[in-house]
Amino acid sequence: MIEFDRVSKRYVTGTHALRNVSFTIEDGEFVFIIGKSGAGKSTLIKLLTCEEQPSSGNVRIDQIDVSALRRRLVPYLRRNIGMVFQDFRLIDSKTVFENVAFAMEIIGASRRSIRRRVPIVLSIVGLRDKARALPRQLSGGEQQRVAVARAMVNNPLLILADEPTGNLDPASSEALMALLEQINQSGTTVIVCTHDRDLVDRMKRRVLEIQDGNLVRDDRSSGYMTKRTKVVAAQEGTDESDSGSGEEAAP
Repeated sequence: MIEFDRVSKRYVTGTHALRNVSFTIEDGEFVFIIGKSGAGKSTLIKLLTCEEQPSSGNVRIDQIDVSALRRRLVPYLRRNIGMVFQDFRLIDSKTVFENVAFAMEIIGASRRSIRRRVPIVLSIVGLRDKARALPRQLSGGEQQRVAVARAMVNNPLLILADEPTGNLDPASSEALMALLEQINQSGTTVIVCTHDRDLVDRMKRRVLEIQDGNLVRDDRSSGYMTKRTKVVAAQEGTDESDSGSGEEAAP
């Protein structure tokens, strides 16, 4: 279970990234976090991975207060979290197999375990025949599937995906989300930060909306916009989907 309890984050520049945010995500949920660029979505992700610490409030994962976790224990927390990024973050000089295996090497897995586990995961993401290929030999969609394989290879309890479809075409985006949904059905909690309005509308999962650092909506089986926000957007002549791929930069 993930719990944010009255969490605020204020950077030294005075920027308020999050303001008194509280919510709970149960084990095995699939949740979209939406909001305009700069709303606070990436800060929320960084608090979960201990890249940032809250200015006030508590962040808990499975009853562990990660906001007060000692630095030497952070790597152990991250072993249970798989990350998927918009820019893939693959190692160009390593093959597909080696990129995925690297995540296991970091936690000290044996060569035997790596040889057994990596082909299985590559089969799940449909890339077993690309094991010897380098990232530059793959399409964007294939590179992102490698990133998903890397995120899931250590059987994490939680997968965090930060704008995972930002650099993908619609077909690849849909395939990626189907893959994340498949992983979620196996019991892994999945949290996706996204601007992709179509995917959110189509999947109808729980939606947390962040606006100017505030949690303004927590709806189950919802779309990107509620009827009310659609009316307001139409009246104001704005597009609340903000389909750009940027996110707030930590000052």
